[in-house]
Amino acid sequence: MKSVTVQELKSMIDAGEDIKIIDVREQHEFDLVNIGAQLIPVSQIASNLNSFPTDKKVIVHCRSGARSAQVIALLEAQKGHKNLYNLTGGILAWAKEIDTSLPTY
Repeated sequence: MKSVTVQELKSMIDAGEDIKIIDVREQHEFDLVNIGAQLIPVSQIASNLNSFPTDKKVIVHCRSGARSAQVIALLEAQKGHKNLYNLTGGILAWAKEIDTSLPTY
């Protein structure tokens, strides 16, 4: 499974790269803290498969990286996606290393 660090993601965002960021946490988690990603909770992945483009990098994240890794493994195995990247450490790493003003939970 491919992954990116929060520093690499920040560089992609700052450079204006054409990427998509998908947050697979639950709505209440997203409401607490988010980085502007599209929210698709794990329970809604199956009904939102078209939200995962195949023509650009898609960064998938959750709180710490476990749920997003499960989603990526599923999409790679069942749908053949090859452009998905897990955000190492998830939003907790982002809040610790990139934007320390964000709350953690």
